[in-house]
Amino acid sequence: MSNFIQVTPFMHVDDLERALTFFTEILGFETQLRFDDYAYVHRETVGFRILRNMGSDGAPPGNRRFCYYIDVRDVDQLYAELKPKLDTLPKGDVHGPVNQSYRQRELLVLAPDGNLLAFGQAITR
Repeated sequence: MSNFIQVTPFMHVDDLERALTFFTEILGFETQLRFDDYAYVHRETVGFRILRNMGSDGAPPGNRRFCYYIDVRDVDQLYAELKPKLDTLPKGDVHGPVNQSYRQRELLVLAPDGNLLAFGQAITR
């Protein structure tokens, strides 16, 4: 049995409430742990640790230097599930699903703080 369970990246945000609303109401994640400046959200086998930025010492949120890639089995199924809520996001914040030249089918969603989430499915030959 493997010793590794999953990767749960930290996402730094300016507004924790806005981030939690995005993850739970738009993307269907569940908040499993919550403190004043920290939350853990989870869906199926994917988790995010969300940390509210605390002044100039925190990582700059929303600068698109961070992209979170989430491998899924069926990106079109996920898109169909999320589409009604994705349609409420600002124009340009959702791209795809689209086939990429590197044999991935991807759905890109821009989070409110500017962090990019990519949901990808391998395209088999």
